Amino acid sequence: MSETKIPYKIYLTENEIPTAWYNLRADMKVKPAPLLNPGTGKPLTAEEMSGIFCEELVRQELDNDTAYYPIPEDIRNFYKMYRPSPLVRAYCLEEKLGTPAKIYYKFEGNNTSGSHKLNSAVAQAYYAKQQGLKGVTTETGAGQWGTALSMACSYFELDCKVFMVKVSYEQKPFRREVMRTYGASVTPSPSMETEIGKKILAEHPGTTGSLGCAISEAVEVAVTNPGYRYVLGSVLNQVLLHQSVIGLEAKAALDKYGIKPDVIIGCAGGGSNLGGLIAPFMGEKLRGEADYQIIAVEPASCPSFTRGKFAYDFCDTGMICPLAKMYTLGSSFIPSPNHAGGLRFHGMSTILSQLYHDGYMEARAAEQTAVFEAAETFARVEGILPAPESSHAIRAAIDEALKCKETGEEKTILFGLTGTGYFDLTAYQQFNDGVMTDYIPTDEDLAKGFAALPQVPGVE
Repeated sequence: MSETKIPYKIYLTENEIPTAWYNLRADMKVKPAPLLNPGTGKPLTAEEMSGIFCEELVRQELDNDTAYYPIPEDIRNFYKMYRPSPLVRAYCLEEKLGTPAKIYYKFEGNNTSGSHKLNSAVAQAYYAKQQGLKGVTTETGAGQWGTALSMACSYFELDCKVFMVKVSYEQKPFRREVMRTYGASVTPSPSMETEIGKKILAEHPGTTGSLGCAISEAVEVAVTNPGYRYVLGSVLNQVLLHQSVIGLEAKAALDKYGIKPDVIIGCAGGGSNLGGLIAPFMGEKLRGEADYQIIAVEPASCPSFTRGKFAYDFCDTGMICPLAKMYTLGSSFIPSPNHAGGLRFHGMSTILSQLYHDGYMEARAAEQTAVFEAAETFARVEGILPAPESSHAIRAAIDEALKCKETGEEKTILFGLTGTGYFDLTAYQQFNDGVMTDYIPTDEDLAKGFAALPQVPGVE
């Protein structure tokens, strides 16, 4: 097909919204290691998990074999408010860079929550409502997940309690107010409202918090209040399942024009966006049907993939959650209060960790100032102010496109633009004022987190 016939934006119709989520685990030769009960060291059972998560979500979490899960009609109808999301050809960025590369991005920021997080939030709220629950609890880092869940809970008339990482709570008051507008209660974490919050504050006075801290508090409130369950916006298998709608739509749009990406790039914090974007492409790679270069981009300040250990670890700082085998910096690792936003989790999805360990994808770490340089370049030519998280993927996409400029290769690059950065103007202000700095943990800093990794009998 002629190059000039490819539009700036490739849209699918409402009828082309996927009717089923794709479970990447079904095609994995080596399945992710099971979650373990921290008390017994044995694989967590459905019965044990049902005290924390909704019953249907437990089923999805534990299912390594079912390739496709039908999307309930109520969820598809909700999706129609903002999906299908556009696949955009970044013609202006290509021209700015002077590259022969073709750059596409899947834009997930065209909804009130401003990010991809709504894709799983509505699913988890739906299943909580179907189970007859009163409400849910959760944590949020930059605030996108908390905003999305607040919106979904409002739609299904559920109570929503959000523990927001303290540094983000203070940096992004307007994100907090969006959550409250949707009816959620928002608490800076760690707090004095939970026993684990009090313990963390006693051990780390003045801490700015972490996702691990906020998870501990949210789980404690869920398990101590009848009618509540805990929900999570990343990391878990069920979340990557719901987010596969991103990749399924992206692939369908590319297929319309016979386009095959050479390089697929996503930012990586816990894994929801990256896992969702790459799902159908990675499925083809696992089945031997196609090959792609898949790149995870994480902040140099929280380098779980690039400098972490592949080991069982707690998903939370309070060490009350199940153990997951993942690339981790240790649950006691507290990242610097920079602007990596939702990418400050100490670990990574067990699915993505296993794929990375088995060599199906690569990872890179980007420094904060380089990320915002890329964000500014993108904003000036593509007309969208990107979220700091998304900008990690933009950084790598620009780097790959510049390599093509040097070599003359005409590669096709696809990256995930997870959301907008209009609630991140404090970060942009620091960058524009020239006061933004880069922080990279030392080996000694990381050694402290590794030293606290749990010893699991019978597990290497």
